[in-house]
Amino acid sequence: MTTPKALRRVAAAGLALTACLATAPAATAAAERDDGPASAAAGLDRYHHQRLDWRSCVLGPDDEVGRGLESAGARCADVTVPLDYSDPRGRTVTVAISRLKATDTRHRIGSLLLNFGGPGGPGLANSVLVRGAMKETGARYDVIGMDPRFVGRSTPLDCGLPAAPGLPSAGPDRAGFDSQTARAKSVADKCRATNGSVLPFVTTRNTARDLDVVRAVLGERRISYLGYSYGTYLGTAYTQLFPGRYDRVVLDGAIDPRSYNPRLMRGTENEHERALDSWADWAAAHHADYGLGDTRAQVRATIDRVVAAAEREPLTVGTAPDVFRLDGSQVPALLFAGLASDLDPARAGLAEQLSVLAKAADGQPTRVSPGFAAFLREAFTSAGSATGSVQTAILCADVAAPRDPEQYWRDIERGRAAHPLFSPMTENITPCAFWDAPREEPTQVRRDTAALLVAASGDPRTPYRGSVALHGMLPSSRLVTLDGAFQHAGFGVYGNACVDDSVNTYLATGRLPGRDRTCAK
Repeated sequence: MTTPKALRRVAAAGLALTACLATAPAATAAAERDDGPASAAAGLDRYHHQRLDWRSCVLGPDDEVGRGLESAGARCADVTVPLDYSDPRGRTVTVAISRLKATDTRHRIGSLLLNFGGPGGPGLANSVLVRGAMKETGARYDVIGMDPRFVGRSTPLDCGLPAAPGLPSAGPDRAGFDSQTARAKSVADKCRATNGSVLPFVTTRNTARDLDVVRAVLGERRISYLGYSYGTYLGTAYTQLFPGRYDRVVLDGAIDPRSYNPRLMRGTENEHERALDSWADWAAAHHADYGLGDTRAQVRATIDRVVAAAEREPLTVGTAPDVFRLDGSQVPALLFAGLASDLDPARAGLAEQLSVLAKAADGQPTRVSPGFAAFLREAFTSAGSATGSVQTAILCADVAAPRDPEQYWRDIERGRAAHPLFSPMTENITPCAFWDAPREEPTQVRRDTAALLVAASGDPRTPYRGSVALHGMLPSSRLVTLDGAFQHAGFGVYGNACVDDSVNTYLATGRLPGRDRTCAK
């Protein structure tokens, strides 16, 4: 039987990861502004009334995710949607969904759709995780996991990249930046050559339209929605495109939609510095276990030493068959990835990884744990090509990026003095600089939404100010703050009873708190 821990590893993939624009086609926009039968006029009727083939989620003997879903009682199906919603009679793609049906049918509320972020994170297993976090409230919902278009078991997209684009550092000098520029262009060229016909449609707004097809196919007049991280931007897009078609909306770790763009981590340097300092204090208190230094300053000095060594020559870690060579563009990204949570297991994981890198920097042989090896394969080898391809495609097709490489270089140099570790990553050039221009404008908030927002005050990935900003744009919303936590994703993840009870009470009753609430760490 697949354990919840195994399913959490799958769901974490979503939480980890971060020109002139044409307007939306008139027919599609009209359908999205209307609660009535305009969808049929837009050619979507055949999608809304398709019959689903609910079946076992297990694809084969090694399908860990499928077995976990099966043991929880979930069933899976494929939903057909248009590739291009302005041409609904044209090419189609499928999106894979899972469903855990309500067991308290007498008090059933409806369907709850989920997205754990990414962008481009898989979502089938999320139904099991969220059902558990919802406690008794979960029995009143059909909980729906979904692999968004081109992700996981949905119609696939893979550019065939030698490694995931990720969030590489430009390093200490112009030569490193020039190398990253060439790499970014090669990713864009490869994706255009292999998947050019679908790239314009790999967007958040089309995924939101897919959500509405799923709503209709499930027979729901309205759906409820729970989104984390990037999933909050998807949820914002859905509520803006389809007013009147949603019920209860929870957005955890929200992105300010005005700031959403391909350089998604730009502007998070201060938050990551504070999170790194907090982690360094923890590591110093555990110096006997990891040998990284017994003060914050010593731990930070160990980090600087490891990064400098990787910039001189790639570090070799692991033993056959799991041997990896990590250079100065990769090591900072590995450190960055370890700061999304201040829970002890996450902090210990980063400490373990840095201790391995420190030994490699000293020329010592190293061994890597199976979990660390799996992370390195996904992040830095061709194993991460599909995930990286979709994430890049979504970001690049959603919002235009600056095209001039010199702008990125100036931004790196401007930020380097204050943030020598993070600025060369967060300001670095991306493949979006060489991508074709998006076909739609980004989502803008023009309608109020009575949503429940959840945010940690020290969230390094989607900083707290993003939730505060979205709260200000949605006067009817309420904000639950997890105070003092360096944590990305709160509900059902952090183990804070105040946060979990606030969300579950809202999902059970449909009533938002009378005022904003602060939960102590």
